[in-house]
Amino acid sequence: MPPGTDTSIWNATIPVPAEVISYVDRAVKMKLPEGSQVQSIVPSGSSYWARTAKIETVDAEGKKMFYFIKVHQGEAGYKLVLGEYQSMKTLWTAMPELFVRPYGFGTYEEMKDVHFFLCSFHDMHDDVPSPSDFPALVAKLHRENISPDGKFGFPYETYGGRLPQFFPVTSSWEATFTSGVKGIFENEERAQGYDEDMAQLRKAIIEKVIPRLLRPLETGPNKIQPRLVHGDMWDGNCGIDINTNTPVVFDGTCLWAHNEYELAPWQPQRHRMNRPYIEKYIENFDVSEPKEDFEDRVLLYAM
Repeated sequence: MPPGTDTSIWNATIPVPAEVISYVDRAVKMKLPEGSQVQSIVPSGSSYWARTAKIETVDAEGKKMFYFIKVHQGEAGYKLVLGEYQSMKTLWTAMPELFVRPYGFGTYEEMKDVHFFLCSFHDMHDDVPSPSDFPALVAKLHRENISPDGKFGFPYETYGGRLPQFFPVTSSWEATFTSGVKGIFENEERAQGYDEDMAQLRKAIIEKVIPRLLRPLETGPNKIQPRLVHGDMWDGNCGIDINTNTPVVFDGTCLWAHNEYELAPWQPQRHRMNRPYIEKYIENFDVSEPKEDFEDRVLLYAM
């Protein structure tokens, strides 16, 4: 269990029946490499929202191979696995040495309301990647992956936990980010009800803070480019592979964004990956102009 998590949530019943990981559905088997023979499936990992398991197989050459499956239920569950697959496919294609490999997603044949995401399995340490080298890998991801069409955003809805987020594809980072933040505020209001203070805060952020901090990134002499970001790179989504002793990152909510958006989860001091990671990152990827707005931009993204 990640440190600092809410035990009352972790101890609650997962809203997906355990039955879904008691066997390997034919739809899952179809996503495994050709010639794979399933040997077993056992629960593995922890999730607030899904059932997760480790699948042991023997490949066509007789070698043991392991896969990780995450199973959701319902209409939202399908959107969850679709968004995660598209995110991880984009990230793994860009930098396979850093991300888990996605093998597929889909819907069970035997249980039509059950949906899965399948990827490579990694035994991991409890430690998080070191600030001495991990931020440089993240900077490499950003430096080497610029949107081929010059657009910001992502064409699929992704989820932070069970909360949907959508950053539409546009030619402007300000427009994409503003739309995404509006959606987050709307989700909050639907869940918690209208609050006058929150409404005023929302108005100020949308109409004043975002234009003030993001518009100069696109109107100044050093206009930012849309770069590929993981989107939720906190310590709960990063680990160290026991067998290779290298970092491995999962649970992507990716988009083409201002690269500094990636630093948001490293701002809260309660996270194990925090300020030293930001400081090391900017040694490998220079702060955007205007540099004097950097700290405020990171706070905005961390919101």
